[in-house]
Amino acid sequence: MMRRVWPLVVAAAALGIDAYVLAGVLPQIADSLATTVGAIGLGVTAFTAAYALAGTTLAKRATRGSTKGALLLSLGLFNVANLITALAPGLTVFLASRVLAGAGAGVLTAVATAAAAAMVGAEHRGRAMALVTFGLSAGTVAGVPIGMLIGEHIDWRWTMALVVAIGVVALGALALPGKDIPAIPSEAGTGAASIAASPQLIWGILLAFVLGTTSLGLYTYLLPMASDRGLGPWGFALIWAWGVGGVLGSLLIGRLIDTVGSRQLLPLLACVLLASFAAVAFLSHPWAWLAAALSWGAAGWASVPALQDALTRNRPQATTTIVAFQMAAMYLGSAAGSAAGTALLGAGLPAAQLPRGALAVQVVAVALAVVVAVLGRSRSGPRPSSPGAPPAVA
Repeated sequence: MMRRVWPLVVAAAALGIDAYVLAGVLPQIADSLATTVGAIGLGVTAFTAAYALAGTTLAKRATRGSTKGALLLSLGLFNVANLITALAPGLTVFLASRVLAGAGAGVLTAVATAAAAAMVGAEHRGRAMALVTFGLSAGTVAGVPIGMLIGEHIDWRWTMALVVAIGVVALGALALPGKDIPAIPSEAGTGAASIAASPQLIWGILLAFVLGTTSLGLYTYLLPMASDRGLGPWGFALIWAWGVGGVLGSLLIGRLIDTVGSRQLLPLLACVLLASFAAVAFLSHPWAWLAAALSWGAAGWASVPALQDALTRNRPQATTTIVAFQMAAMYLGSAAGSAAGTALLGAGLPAAQLPRGALAVQVVAVALAVVVAVLGRSRSGPRPSSPGAPPAVA
């Protein structure tokens, strides 16, 4: 049954590369398009803004017809936009293409996650949703370094060609005859109204933003933080430790969600992140940093499907809307964390001090995770199960 989800995982991998790879080849793009790095950097902002806006406003509408059609349309838009990026003759076309790519990605993430959950039985729901996050993390961890190497040694346009190639593979797999995808349950009313009506969802979306700010935002500065602590030669190993942790965390968390329960796991994952930030804030031994980077990546990426399940397990009809808002909040939080780090470094704060700020903010994330778990308990009944299977505990 899980094999049916893999085309969505490949699509998510293409998205994971696209969301982060441009930041690593900004100078090459600026030289090629005869503009400044700052102007090209607006492309990252444009992608994130379009991702958040399109996901939260269009994802639910896209699923009113065929789920497969919504996936093909959003993935097709994503691929075409990235092809335009690869061929962009100037800044205007480049920025416009990043808006289109972000819009396609925002709808695709929400619909793919909801579709994955709908394609399996309730007892496998956590694993299916976690597989989509696995695609995102694998694309970020493996695809981004490869894309950056291509950009540095060949040309940044071939970096974008890599994203398009992976997206086309996913598109072809989804378009194959017999790859029917069940309809996604849909709630009545507007998406924003359903979020506003639930305290758990409000706190959960805020938690997604805070986790994006700390986990992904701080990761942006992992290399300068290590250098300030005299761990510059360990930088490559730390990056890969974080990445390996992310891939393992997102791959393994699904089974735990389905057996242990996301409400029990969510506060624990937030505490693991807190401990990881404390280690890099106050310790300087390379092995301590490697262990912290591994657990940081694992807990950070594992928290994505854990939060998705905690917010949607008893609201399957609202999965598309909730995931759209959650992922938009996470990416906006990542952008806010990166921007805050840039501002602090520009004000003269040593990079080695950034983990202390993340540590303070992560305390808020732990409190929010507990609130989300407690509020989820108040509306949870027996965990849905397949016919003939005993109900599991949420």
